[in-house]
Amino acid sequence: MKPLFKLLLVICLTVLACKEKQKENNGFTYQEKSTETAKTQNKSTDNVPPSKQIHLTNKGIGPISSITLQHTINQTMATHGKERFKKLCAACHKTDKKFIGPAPKDILKRRSPEWVMNILLNPIEMIEKDTLAKALFNEFDGTIMPKQDLTETDARAILEYFRTL
Repeated sequence: MKPLFKLLLVICLTVLACKEKQKENNGFTYQEKSTETAKTQNKSTDNVPPSKQIHLTNKGIGPISSITLQHTINQTMATHGKERFKKLCAACHKTDKKFIGPAPKDILKRRSPEWVMNILLNPIEMIEKDTLAKALFNEFDGTIMPKQDLTETDARAILEYFRTL
């Protein structure tokens, strides 16, 4: 159970990205921005650890197939997400440095919002079936992120908090 908990925490913080396209899911929206980092996502990642690799098109496995984030950050939602993060995630994740799990700072520059939400909501299946989640599991010594039974609203709030980091 301990390795599963660590991986789940690692994946929980491995998240989000930007582009210039609108997408929708459950009333949530996001503004994608094109970035130079998006261009590098298809380059060789042989010497780059999974936590630093850029995977902006992988949406993960779980209930979230599309999400749209507003251009501006919803501070109320971000505050709620920060509270949930402190309560459920901070034991294994430091916001700005590698710990038991990866740091969520700038996660949306490396992961799609859908992937981040799916790892928060569906960590066990993601570790079993998602190539990136498996690689993170290995990078973080078999630590499994535990399923926290978050609601989509809580996961979305945590995602909004990650945008403030």
